[in-house]
Amino acid sequence: MSNFLRGTGVALATPFDKDGAIDYKGVTSLVNFCVEGNVEYLVVLGTTAESVTLTKEEKKSLIAHIVEVNNKRLPLVIGVGGNDTLAVVEEVKKVRSSDFDAILSVVPMYNRPSQEGIFQHYKSINDNSPLPVLLYNVPARTGVNMMAETTLRLAQLDKIIGVKEAVSDFTQVLKIIKNKPTDFLVISGDDTLALPAVVAGGDGVISVVGQGFPNEFSEMIRLGLSGQTKKAFDILYTLLPVLDYAFEEGNPAGIKNILKVKGVCEDYLRLPLVSVSLSLEEKIKKFIEKY
Repeated sequence: MSNFLRGTGVALATPFDKDGAIDYKGVTSLVNFCVEGNVEYLVVLGTTAESVTLTKEEKKSLIAHIVEVNNKRLPLVIGVGGNDTLAVVEEVKKVRSSDFDAILSVVPMYNRPSQEGIFQHYKSINDNSPLPVLLYNVPARTGVNMMAETTLRLAQLDKIIGVKEAVSDFTQVLKIIKNKPTDFLVISGDDTLALPAVVAGGDGVISVVGQGFPNEFSEMIRLGLSGQTKKAFDILYTLLPVLDYAFEEGNPAGIKNILKVKGVCEDYLRLPLVSVSLSLEEKIKKFIEKY
């Protein structure tokens, strides 16, 4: 059922114009760049999309535009998360199954729930979702880590099909891979560790940098999934410098600058985020020119 999520998904950035409005021409360019770059699916309204700075009206308009531009070419996953379970459940109920194939929902941030609180939060989503659900664990942003035991407990629920795991402790990823149900997906949320996770038995990545290098990144993951590890790691080692650059001054500042240098879209952000420094842009330019 969820094999379409094996491989490379990209967490789409939201292009803005110099006045801070959504740049729909840039959105079109980015979606086409990723589709033509052979990634397996697109993730809409994730963290990289600066979704916390988008109004409800902007989100609705952005979703409609991406759905139209994609035109069923690739599966679509939508990010629906927050720290008020009732509000998240209401948003989940509104997701149109005609437009999206799965929901990605982050561990509640800021209020730092217990492991039981995390379980009950996701159980509420599971019980009300019209679509399959991917868990998303990113302690660096949420302030709390969803432990492997909680993830594996949630894996028994009928709508929970996998986890995007962005924990810094790789041992936790290995524990989940080792003990998960056969059809439960373990998807990396860390671009640098995505290939090692795949080689260890994971299913792919939801990538930031993959939208800047869609052909290369998706090929790397496909090679890893097919056991061609030498070729896969050759690509990873080539991309290593830009993986560092992309996050050196925060996400999505880095990836937006990469997309700007590549001519895909501009790199404007909304406060409190700002564009990368001139020195980092110079490093990104040199890498892309050399690459």
